[in-house]
Amino acid sequence: MAATAASLGTAGQAEEDLLLLQQQRNKPRPYHPSLWGDFFLTHRPCTPAELLAMKEKARTKEEEVRRAMLAAAASADLAAKLELVDALQRIGVDYRFGKEIGGLLHAVHDDDGGCGDDLYLTSLRFYLLRKHGCNVTSDVFAKFRDEEGNFAAAGDDVKCLLMLFDAAHLRVHGEEVLDSAIAFTRCRLQSLMESLEPEMAEEVRYTLETPSFRRAQRVEARRFISMYEKKATRDESVLEFAKLDYIILRTMYCEELKALTMWWKNFQSVKQLGFARDRMPEIHFWMTGVCYEPYYSYSRIMLTKLVTLMSLFDDFYDNYSTTEESNVFTAALQRWDEEATEQLPACLREFYLNTLSSSNGIEEDLKLQNNKHAELVKELVIEVVKNYHAEVKWRDEHYAPTKVEEHLQLSVPTSGCMQITAFALISMGDVATSEAIEWVRTYPKIIRGVCIIGRVMNDIVSHEREQASDHVVSTVQTCMKEYGLTVAQANEKLGETVEEAWMDIVQECLDQKHPMAILEKAVNLARVMDFMYKTGDAYTLSHNLKDLMTSLYVKFV
Repeated sequence: MAATAASLGTAGQAEEDLLLLQQQRNKPRPYHPSLWGDFFLTHRPCTPAELLAMKEKARTKEEEVRRAMLAAAASADLAAKLELVDALQRIGVDYRFGKEIGGLLHAVHDDDGGCGDDLYLTSLRFYLLRKHGCNVTSDVFAKFRDEEGNFAAAGDDVKCLLMLFDAAHLRVHGEEVLDSAIAFTRCRLQSLMESLEPEMAEEVRYTLETPSFRRAQRVEARRFISMYEKKATRDESVLEFAKLDYIILRTMYCEELKALTMWWKNFQSVKQLGFARDRMPEIHFWMTGVCYEPYYSYSRIMLTKLVTLMSLFDDFYDNYSTTEESNVFTAALQRWDEEATEQLPACLREFYLNTLSSSNGIEEDLKLQNNKHAELVKELVIEVVKNYHAEVKWRDEHYAPTKVEEHLQLSVPTSGCMQITAFALISMGDVATSEAIEWVRTYPKIIRGVCIIGRVMNDIVSHEREQASDHVVSTVQTCMKEYGLTVAQANEKLGETVEEAWMDIVQECLDQKHPMAILEKAVNLARVMDFMYKTGDAYTLSHNLKDLMTSLYVKFV
């Protein structure tokens, strides 16, 4: 890319370069505008009186569900107690019963009998315990395999096959019995699809696409509420409480978006932000995937602001800036000083100042909360910028890694997933220790796994669009070059890399080097990354999120 006129040696070259810069500035906006605009400034899901009434009713229903939980825990019916835990998790209210669920699962773990020769129950127990961080052995499945290695005990029982498929996706490296279970159940479920009722066929399709452990929690809650409502065995108290809780959280989310819309309107008074994706509400939706609970309201606000900044940086370095602008903007942010605006082109000064103002405002908010991690915010913002700037150098030097592993060593940091996880932990205050945050910053296996999922899945769905312009080499291109593959073959092989990353994530959760409250934030980010890039770039092409976001923020459709 061309340098700015100030860096050129001759007037003729300066004029030519300025013309190129103007052409770049005047090119059509590459992204569609915001689908939401100022909508959340005036949107109110319910009146204060309606909200108060719902909260009072929810408290009553919550106690009814708690009594049901305690009764299930005391009973000898293992299937009933495990299915209740599974339903509460999938319907999105398990965070209200953490103590009860934890106690129940610990008791189930300590009593390793009770499943007998029931493959469905063995799978459900294994799934819930591993999801909870209990390192139960996969040897429990060995007795269900026949001489050919198939799980004939499942027969054509779709419920059992789905549960085994879900359980097997909580595998770690080297668990051949679970690898075999995935291959077997996938083949059997696909063969049964045409003979199933439409609703069951859809459930099979959805599970084969996204196993339960990998689903974004708010997305799954919305989907499962509708499914649970149709079940003959549903618990009416659970269903009613889930609906109330969903609407109460919606009201809180909309209040957050009102405040964020005002912040964003002030920030984008900078006219030059036309180069970037205007996706603040989509980012808030993204961050509900990381921490959706009501007590993390400030976390969502803080994360939405910081990830919005990260998105602006990404578009600035990737699509808009000249090499010289990249250099001076990066140097200015590393100085973190308003006086550094003197070194910037006029078109970047307000962007720079608003970046400093927003980041410093978050730091001050955290200090008012007595958050001992507040000063790390600035460090992490600078890290993000330096990583994106490194990609500009990589692009300008036409650097093309010859191996996928070499590519990931360089591109994992530019996924931003480490910084998002660290920001989330910082926002949690005393829940996260300084040691935990520093551990995240070293890119342990769980964080590297999240980064790989974000990087590779993004590259797969964005490859064709991004390579049409001057862009860094993607993991897809590197994979094609390393193995001599077509695009489709490279995508399939990179899918194996994603599967290995999920195994690393599960292993780290089972190792329990830090509390699950910490590890869960990284897992949640992996889940929402998987959702956003499953079949396309839902963030950039956000029309694909409109209906789902309407369900979350506007009305229960």
